[in-house]
Amino acid sequence: MTSDFIPALIPPTDFSGLPRWLVFYRYRLLVDSGEEAVSFPAFSAPEELGLQVLEKIYLGTLSGSPCFAAAVAEPETLPPTWTFMDLRWLHGRIAQERLYLAFRAIHLLDWSRKTKFCRQCGNKLEDHKTERAKICPACGHQSFPRISPAVIVLVEKGDQCLLARSPRFQEGFYSVLAGFVEPGETLEDTVRREIREETGIEVRNIRYFGSQPWPFPDSLMIGFTCLYDSGEIKIDGTEILEAGWFRFDGLPKVPGKISIAGELIDWFVRKHQPPK
Repeated sequence: MTSDFIPALIPPTDFSGLPRWLVFYRYRLLVDSGEEAVSFPAFSAPEELGLQVLEKIYLGTLSGSPCFAAAVAEPETLPPTWTFMDLRWLHGRIAQERLYLAFRAIHLLDWSRKTKFCRQCGNKLEDHKTERAKICPACGHQSFPRISPAVIVLVEKGDQCLLARSPRFQEGFYSVLAGFVEPGETLEDTVRREIREETGIEVRNIRYFGSQPWPFPDSLMIGFTCLYDSGEIKIDGTEILEAGWFRFDGLPKVPGKISIAGELIDWFVRKHQPPK
């Protein structure tokens, strides 16, 4: 998270300047693209722009200013240089810390919108006073933001890596393998199971690579690398349509660096490129 962002639950009552707003229409963030760098525009409230607020939460302070997030209905008009931009396309246009703050905001907005009633007794929930949670005033049950851990893995075989194409991908687009953690599994168990289920091969030397929040809607992607051990590629044609080994200098179309998948593939290419 940004060094100048401090999370908090209750907004200050004595602030005199303009607050900071992260306003979303679906998964698109309102930004000002009229300057050299894309920025979060400053204004008092979304309503002053004629936007209909569907959900609103307080995030904390950003550079000392109160920072809110809001989900709005489809806008009719906006100032000339302001636009709603897909979060994925903001990579490289704003600092990564700001992008991850936007990830945090949309994750919490989605959770708040979907968490209105108690799962145990059906009573309407209230905001918790001291934690990022909601609490039932009738039975005391607490609901916290959901985070779904998933592994994402680059498998190496010499100067080749294992890439696969999902039915969700466009023709010719490949990525590394990924899957959600199941109850009772370690992360390493999930790595082995997912690769075995999706391609039929076995791996070894599993190593942690890094992690990334991915709020589409609530994932935490946990990256690993590993080495091919044994087996031949066999796919089921349902979850995976195609899979194969690709040399570092002969890759198909792959994800960009906004995703940890792209970071893993870029790391593999740099590892095997000859020194200049």
